[in-house]
Amino acid sequence: MSTSLRTRLSSLRYTAAAFTLLLAGCVSGPDHVAPEMPLPAKFEDGGNKSNGDVVTAKWWTAYRDKKLNGLVTQGLSENLDVLRALESINSASANVTVAGAGALPSLTVDGSHTLSGEKGRLRTTVGTTNTTGGDASLSWLLDVFGQYRRSKERALASLGAAYATADNARLTFLKDLVESYIDARYYQERIALSQANLKSRQQTYELTELQLKAGAASRLDVVQAEGLVQSTKSDIPGLEQSFTESAHHIATLLGMPAASLTEKLRRNTGQPVFRGDIGAGIPADLIRNRPDIRKAERELAAAVADIGAAEAQLYPSISLSGSISPSWVKSSGATGASLTSWSFGPTLNLPIFDGGKLRANVDIEKSDAKTQYLAWKAAVLNGVEEVENALAAVRHDTQTLGPLRRQVQTAQESLALSTTSYKDGASSLLDVLDAQRSVSDAQESLAATMQQVAKDYVDLYVAIGAGYLEPEQAASRQTAKPG
Repeated sequence: MSTSLRTRLSSLRYTAAAFTLLLAGCVSGPDHVAPEMPLPAKFEDGGNKSNGDVVTAKWWTAYRDKKLNGLVTQGLSENLDVLRALESINSASANVTVAGAGALPSLTVDGSHTLSGEKGRLRTTVGTTNTTGGDASLSWLLDVFGQYRRSKERALASLGAAYATADNARLTFLKDLVESYIDARYYQERIALSQANLKSRQQTYELTELQLKAGAASRLDVVQAEGLVQSTKSDIPGLEQSFTESAHHIATLLGMPAASLTEKLRRNTGQPVFRGDIGAGIPADLIRNRPDIRKAERELAAAVADIGAAEAQLYPSISLSGSISPSWVKSSGATGASLTSWSFGPTLNLPIFDGGKLRANVDIEKSDAKTQYLAWKAAVLNGVEEVENALAAVRHDTQTLGPLRRQVQTAQESLALSTTSYKDGASSLLDVLDAQRSVSDAQESLAATMQQVAKDYVDLYVAIGAGYLEPEQAASRQTAKPG
């Protein structure tokens, strides 16, 4: 090889390398930077220690209810809202391929074979003609200013948002299922309390009837005692209906027919009590753990990428295209002949006057990005508020449990004393009825507060973004890093 030829080849090699670097470096628009905002060092009722990654924390197991654990496990794989959100990930993943395909060369090939001839008195040729042809077309739009690269960035950000949407669907399911289970157990407790109170009031009613016959009670006493019995009976059907509705909703959350779980849920009783630690972490943890905040951040990244894609349309675009079309023709009685036509060349598209539309598109995308940034800030502040409220609710509602338990004890003691006194003729029936009402009210208040405290813990752990991924799912996310 001559020195001159080597010099030309070397020069061509460097030119190609420089052109490649030019294509890689010319990307219009701003690059996405993870947003930041000032946050307090701790929650008002929380500590200073970060709780790290809590997305795999199975906080519902702290209720120590095997039935609940089984329902959660089943529902995470069967809930229709979760499955629908997971399916959207497949669509978003395919969009990444579609977005990136525009920057790649496109090659299409087709072929044909025709047989032609003429018949009739006016024919000018005799016999048939066989024509075989093909066509290969190549086109490549050079992504000089990064329009397709920005489009792919947007698609990747949307894929990350789809993952976050699925995570949020899991978290929403956890909250709905566990709270519905707590409600079902609460209504069961209320039914049991009403049945026990009914038995006590029925005994009082029967005792009053005996005293009426003995002349120690009035007809008014009997009517009042019977009225309390009937009032208690009337409460039970409504509580049964509420339990049934909760059971039906749980079945629906599991993707099952509504009545399929009712009898199974009747077998367990007792209100769930949370027996775990409070690990709220710090406000900065929410940005990593809450899927709604991650979704807002990914939507912001997509909006920023759209700015670059819009700006790229302000600049010229260059495309390379070429085609080759070989054909072979053979007529009857003649030898075949071939013909190959080809073409190749660049095309320059230069936007000169568009009435300001392209520049306006850039302004629109910039405005959308600012809107998404504000949406991200709102998501963060909303998350902080939810955790603060949940922590305050846990603290205040838990403090009421002790006094309520004591109130139930004193009301039951008062009932026992007033009943004994009534039997001895030392007090009136009204004292007994008032004591029975006090017991019923105290028991209902205690059951309702236990229900609320159990829900407070649900609100807290959902607010910090805990428990929506299995360990293997979290590990695969770290490996794949979908955005």
